[in-house]
Amino acid sequence: MSNLERNPERRDLTAFLVSRARGFTPPDVGLVTGARRRTPGLRREEVAQLAGVGISWYTWFEQGRDIQVSAHFLENLSRALRLDRSEREFLFALAQHRPPPLTRALPRR
Repeated sequence: MSNLERNPERRDLTAFLVSRARGFTPPDVGLVTGARRRTPGLRREEVAQLAGVGISWYTWFEQGRDIQVSAHFLENLSRALRLDRSEREFLFALAQHRPPPLTRALPRR
């Protein structure tokens, strides 16, 4: 039995990440489109590149493997997938079962 079959939260995490990555094309995020694309949206390696994380680590995370990720990892992923506040909170709830750390508001110029 896979992790996704044992843990519905992992299945929800996978579905959430895949749906967000499908919401962008490589040119949307400043990447060059390759010649052949069968996958709609961003590929795993593109998400990992944008987030500044390793492809293996991101793949394991997306697959719902039972790994522990840091808040820093999730923050990078939130920025890469351009998550809004509620989506970011949802990602942290699924991945760490707690809300994200408070972010300091930047002063307006």
